[in-house]
Amino acid sequence: MTPSHNYLDKCHKLLDRVSSQIESIQKASDWFTESILSERMVHLFGSGHSRILVEEMWPRYGSFPGFNPIVELSLTFHNQVVGANGQRQAMFIENTHGLAEKILRNYDLAETDSALIASSSGCNVVPIEIAEIFKEKKIRVVAIISRNHSDSSDSRHRSGKKLQDFADLVLDTGAPTGDAMVKIDGIDTPVSPGSTVGGCMLINAIKAEVADRLTKAGQPPNVLTAGAIVGKERALKLFEAAYDEHSRRLAKLYENLGNN
Repeated sequence: MTPSHNYLDKCHKLLDRVSSQIESIQKASDWFTESILSERMVHLFGSGHSRILVEEMWPRYGSFPGFNPIVELSLTFHNQVVGANGQRQAMFIENTHGLAEKILRNYDLAETDSALIASSSGCNVVPIEIAEIFKEKKIRVVAIISRNHSDSSDSRHRSGKKLQDFADLVLDTGAPTGDAMVKIDGIDTPVSPGSTVGGCMLINAIKAEVADRLTKAGQPPNVLTAGAIVGKERALKLFEAAYDEHSRRLAKLYENLGNN
């Protein structure tokens, strides 16, 4: 079997793992739909490469408002990999106690909100503390982790707890310990990770379920759609409507800030 066939074969196994969690996917979708129908938002957070899952949910083609992507560039933007804004700094910062509180201080959170937090290991400090704060505010938390990797890893949080300890629901990408899935002859470390593949399947399965629920509730979402599908004029109207809705929803996260 070639390395590429090996990788794709393992991706099929990730699909099987994601498919086995359909009940949890539907439960998460129920919670997220409730938040959106309540004119609130689903908060999204991920550091490092887990930021990819945040952006996969919103905003991109095939996505719609109702989600608040919390993307801290210091935790995710690696610029030239080394040097200013490099990976060494990002990996250090994502294990800084107290940073999560500063991040979430920017929002007026409500119990009708919900949250989706992605962390392959579930062991880094900032995602854990983000989840902890949401839980303290009685906001339902869905975690996306790689169960195998998390179970084999030690938490960097001072309490020893992991992301899943603060989650109401845990979804598993199915990726192996260490994430990389393919062994190459002559290299003693595997290559080609799988957590993003499994995570993106989870994200888009949830997205489809939420769109279906919103539509059945009489509030079909404004979906960012390519002009190649609906024409340039219709696509522009959908873009503007989606971004306007996002702005209105986001404004509610600021209107009572500091008054509580």
